[in-house]
Amino acid sequence: MKLASLKLCLVVAGGSLFLAGCPHTPTRPDPSATAIGMQPGGGRTGALNPTDVPVNLEAPGLTQRPEGFDANNQNRTALQAVYFDFDRSDIKQAERTKLQAAKEYLTKNPGYRLLLEGHADWRGTAEYNLGLGERRANAAKTYLISIGVTADKLETVSKGSLEAAKNGDDATMAKDRRVDLVVVNPSTAPAPL
Repeated sequence: MKLASLKLCLVVAGGSLFLAGCPHTPTRPDPSATAIGMQPGGGRTGALNPTDVPVNLEAPGLTQRPEGFDANNQNRTALQAVYFDFDRSDIKQAERTKLQAAKEYLTKNPGYRLLLEGHADWRGTAEYNLGLGERRANAAKTYLISIGVTADKLETVSKGSLEAAKNGDDATMAKDRRVDLVVVNPSTAPAPL
């Protein structure tokens, strides 16, 4: 009986040590000895020395982004969105000039492509709105191909009502029923950090 008690005590003691963990905690370095240094808000002390981070901007694959392009090499402001009537995916005559302008833009910038993002307003189910956004994006793609843009320059995606204003008024909902024409520059590598 004593042996069983002793084993039980050893198991309980071992478990307690295991659960308690190691009492040693790592020591933090003195902030003045770190690369960033101590400053309110965690900022860097002193000016950045150009030799701190060697960057060769002329290295292959590292080019500067053209103006208007974000870190994903996308420009969302170069071309106007194409708007649609409620629950429709046909392109109105008045909106076709925006797609013709997109064709001209691609002609002047042959290295660029277009991402056609289809959107819907908040009304309807998420599934229905994704389908409607896809139909709208495909309608814009079909029209662009019909006026001479090659299919390899176009990509479609539906965002449905993901970015729509919930319970929006008529003016807001009209802005949510659209295809965004996003210019993509695939030849530019992301800028170095």
